[in-house]
Amino acid sequence: MKIIHSISNFSSSSSTIVTIGTFDGIHVGHQKILKDLIDTAKKEGKKSVLLTFFPHPRMVLQKDKGILLLNTINEKSFLLKKMGLDFLIIHPFSKEFSRLTALDFVRDVLVNKLNTSRLIIGYDHHFGKNREGNIHQLKEYSLLYGFDVEEIPAQDIDDVSVSSTKIRTALKNGELKTANKYLGYRYLLNGIVVDGEKLGTKIGFPTANINIEESYKLIPKTGVYIITAIIDGSSHNGMMNIGFNPTVKGKKQTIEAHLFDFRENLYGKKITIELLYFLRNEQKFLSIYELIDQLKIDKENAISFLANNPS
Repeated sequence: MKIIHSISNFSSSSSTIVTIGTFDGIHVGHQKILKDLIDTAKKEGKKSVLLTFFPHPRMVLQKDKGILLLNTINEKSFLLKKMGLDFLIIHPFSKEFSRLTALDFVRDVLVNKLNTSRLIIGYDHHFGKNREGNIHQLKEYSLLYGFDVEEIPAQDIDDVSVSSTKIRTALKNGELKTANKYLGYRYLLNGIVVDGEKLGTKIGFPTANINIEESYKLIPKTGVYIITAIIDGSSHNGMMNIGFNPTVKGKKQTIEAHLFDFRENLYGKKITIELLYFLRNEQKFLSIYELIDQLKIDKENAISFLANNPS
């Protein structure tokens, strides 16, 4: 898969089959749509293209600073690459771009730049200045410019919307099994290991303190999770705490992973966390010794879970 930053940097001598959207989460509903796109392109000997936007349009048009997304742009790229997409175009969304009329968007972007032969799009998709463009206009323009429009059934679009809502709600409530079921993969956190308070090392449970730079990334409910960490391409099982460390009067939320079989220096390394299971809520203990006893129980429970769920 080739990642293209900006529509202006894209060119293709062969015709393309295109879909457009934020596709946040790349969950099972999205995967169904994208599989249709990719399979159709292969069968017709064309290139599959997903046109997405970053920042999220709501961040720009509504100045929605509080928006939380299931994927960072890098996570989205990683998931799409695994699906076999040919081109991911990440176009910088701006107020200027939003002022393109529906006609300008179809002619200048879909036809002249993307060389679209078929557009796969939802019945409720709106585009162009003031969201004036819709599926009916697309079908009219397709006759004028010679491309096909394939409408994604309303049921599939509704499934996508319902899945996204259920995933967000589940993650906020610690219902990880439900979230992962709708995602079709384990929820991901990606960050850099940074220096921490080193309390874990002092009590026999050294942790990697993970900094997630993207403020828009949805962080699941506080608590203890069973995880798999991917470091330099290798997987390592462990457990992770998301929370405020109330036993030692922590003042800010941290994400700290304790890996069972890894003791090398991780500072500065990129780390991917796959969340497998929500173990328990964060608790405030009366002493460090009670905390240590609970961490021992957590580790035993995590190892038992991993042994019984090897996949």
